[in-house]
Order: sequence, then C-alpha cells, then structure tokens
Amino acid sequence: MSFITGLTRGKKEWVPRFVKAIDPELCIGCGRCIKICAHDVLAPAEVDEEESAKMFATVARAADCIGCEACGRTCKKEAFSFEPVLAS
Repeated sequence: MSFITGLTRGKKEWVPRFVKAIDPELCIGCGRCIKICAHDVLAPAEVDEEESAKMFATVARAADCIGCEACGRTCKKEAFSFEPVLAS
C-alpha cells in the first residue's frame, strides 16, 4: 500500500496528510484555521443550539487540500483529523 508523496525543496520525500474532519465538540470557532488555509479548504459553519448560535469550522472543499496540515498546527484544541491518500 503506497500513499501519495511530495518532495521538499531539498528533494526529501514525505507523505502529506490531508484534512479528514474537524470535531465540532472540540472546535471553539476561533477561525484561526480558516485564516491560515491558503486554499479555501475550510469555511465557517453555524449550529443553532436553543436560541444561541455556535460558530465552528467545517471542511468545505476537501479536494483542494494540499496536505500541509497548517490548520491542524494552528488549532489549540486539536480538533482536526488527517489522513494520507492512497496513490492510484
């Protein structure tokens, strides 16, 4: 089983892990991850809970993820899960 790989500038091979999901129970809606993503993979989502609305992030365009994991490194609550993609 082989995964999609990338190369660093120094020609070192690595396996990117792409965003899989964001746990809405852990996400506090700070928006740091949305701001840091240069590929518009994430978007704000709103959940109505008894007259109060909670904002959190959602994976809106997973196909645009490049596997840099910047969103996960930015998240203080560790709400992100990532996975590599199998090479076809």
